[in-house]
Amino acid sequence: MEIKRAGSQSSAKGPADWFTGTVRIDPLFPATDPARTAGNAVTFEPGARTAWHTHPLGQILIVTAGCGRAQRWGGPIEEFRPGDVVMFAPGEKHWHGAAPTTAMTHIAIQESLNGKPVDWLEKVTDEQYLA
Repeated sequence: MEIKRAGSQSSAKGPADWFTGTVRIDPLFPATDPARTAGNAVTFEPGARTAWHTHPLGQILIVTAGCGRAQRWGGPIEEFRPGDVVMFAPGEKHWHGAAPTTAMTHIAIQESLNGKPVDWLEKVTDEQYLA
C-alpha cells in the first residue's frame, strides 16, 4: 500500500503550449508499470481552457468545483458542474476548461498507450470558446 499525502506533491503551472489562461495541475497518482492509469486534479481560472487534444484510450473528468465547459469536435459546447462526470472516447478530439466567469476544478483520469496519455493539437480560439 502507498498513501500519497495531500500536499506532498508539488503543483505545476499548466504549460502555455497546452492551455490558454491560468491553469494549475496537482498530481494525484502517476501511471506506474504495469499500470497505465494516471490522475491529476486540474484547476482552471475563469476563461482558461485546454487546447484541442485527444487521448488514445479516452479520458474521464470528475468535476469537483465550479462551472466548466467542454466540446468535442463538431459538437456543441456543453456546460458541467460539481458531481458531473464527463467521458471522452478514445481518439475523440475535444477541449475542456472553466466557464468565462467561473473557475472550475476536475479530476482528470486517463490511460497511456505506449507511454503516451495525450496528443496535443491546436489552441481553442476565443471564437470557438465563446460560441
